[in-house]
Amino acid sequence: MNYYEEEGYSSFNIRPWLKLKRFFKPYTGKLIGLTIMMFITALMDLSIPLFQKYAVDNFIAKSSLEGLKVFVGAYGAVLITMALAVTIFIRLAIVVEMHIGMDLRKEIFEHLQNLSLSYYNTTPVGYILARTLSDTNKIGSMIAWGLVDVFWSLAYVTGAFVAMLMLNVRLTLIVGLVVPIMAVITVYFQNKILLTSREMRKVNSKMTGAFNEGITGAKTSKTLVIEDKNLLEFKDISKALEGSAVNLARLNALYIPIIVFFGSVLTALVLARGGILAMDGIIQIGTLSAFLSYAVNIFEPVQQLARTFAEIISLQANIERVTDLLEKEPLIKDREDVIEVYGDNINPKRENWEEIKGEIEFKNVTFKYPDGDEEVLKNFNLYIPAGTNVAIVGETGAGKSTLVNLACRFYEPTEGQILIDGKDYRERSQLWLHSNIGYVLQTPHLFSGTIKDNIRYGNLVASDEDIMEAARIVSLDTIINKFEKGYDTHVGEGGDRLSTGEKQLISIARAILANPK
Repeated sequence: MNYYEEEGYSSFNIRPWLKLKRFFKPYTGKLIGLTIMMFITALMDLSIPLFQKYAVDNFIAKSSLEGLKVFVGAYGAVLITMALAVTIFIRLAIVVEMHIGMDLRKEIFEHLQNLSLSYYNTTPVGYILARTLSDTNKIGSMIAWGLVDVFWSLAYVTGAFVAMLMLNVRLTLIVGLVVPIMAVITVYFQNKILLTSREMRKVNSKMTGAFNEGITGAKTSKTLVIEDKNLLEFKDISKALEGSAVNLARLNALYIPIIVFFGSVLTALVLARGGILAMDGIIQIGTLSAFLSYAVNIFEPVQQLARTFAEIISLQANIERVTDLLEKEPLIKDREDVIEVYGDNINPKRENWEEIKGEIEFKNVTFKYPDGDEEVLKNFNLYIPAGTNVAIVGETGAGKSTLVNLACRFYEPTEGQILIDGKDYRERSQLWLHSNIGYVLQTPHLFSGTIKDNIRYGNLVASDEDIMEAARIVSLDTIINKFEKGYDTHVGEGGDRLSTGEKQLISIARAILANPK
């Protein structure tokens, strides 16, 4: 899979949206409230030209102020109602946007905790972050604002045409001829703009990756003297991004004047034909004024509909990726009968856990990686008695890391068994096994926070004294005491404020604190 490619839909498809139905359901009431507020706003917007018509025909044309107080009161009530509807809409939209995004992120993060190591070995971190952060924000925003904009635009366009038909059928025919042309032009250009924007996002993702590699690999680049090569690659990506940006600007530069031109033509046609009808006494000036307002104001919702539909179609690919992530099954899963006895990662049944002795046996183990064709191990046998120290030695690629990953059940044998205390480890939960393992990575990873925080990850309920004892065992305490803040020293992102050796010692202290068997 090319994680930089942004797959897209060319038409609306309800299937991706139905997959998110369970995230929308808790906010059905608020979404209905949003829709009602938008319809109220549309109705109030539609009433403004009618007030304009009444004012021209009754106050200006007749040079009379009769009924002005009632008019002002009614007009003020409309404005207040519209202001209240917009206020309620904005508050509801913000709540819906934030909560749907938060619910998606929470479920994605929880799901990621349960995915197997193989997923992280094959999926770029940037891809996961984009799904968890960027895509969830876009989905929440579209549900709260975009779909409601569609309802408002449809309501306004429908109401405006009904009002124009009631005012004058002949003038409405003129609008009915021009608006569809503008709609077709808008849809055409919005699709072009959508494709160009998608290309820009794809190139921008590559640029982000290049930035990331340039920063994280700065030391290696300087050592290998490849700064010129990196700069050349970055220039190529920048040039591609510039080309996409220029194409987008050209499309907008062409689209906007065309729409303005047709809008001006429509205004001129309505004024010309309406002026003749007014001079012939067929319609009043107020009617022409109101009709012209509808004809001009109808442009924006038509364009809004085209823009929003284009965004909805574009977002379908993001929804597919989010739902695909949520539907991704862990490669390693506990059986239902095992979960019933031992519990799962969220609700462990520790009272049923046996005390581990530490005897390990690889029994006729054959293994190949899920995306590999060659068998890394074949009919492998190894017996390690409890309490024994074993060093696994071999050349690069011999399978040392694979053995450790299999023993930790990050992967499972393709054939054969791995026994812990004489029992296939698949008959116990992963959490039971991992809770009895002390694991120190070859490349240690530290979390943002203090030295004390990072050691405590080995045992979240450990006291400060336990943490200090674990540090003392690996002679880390003498190093920590040299820091001004001691155990409260912040390690930086990924532990970048510490040396590799210091990070390694913290990882060992963390494993000791876990008290593995």
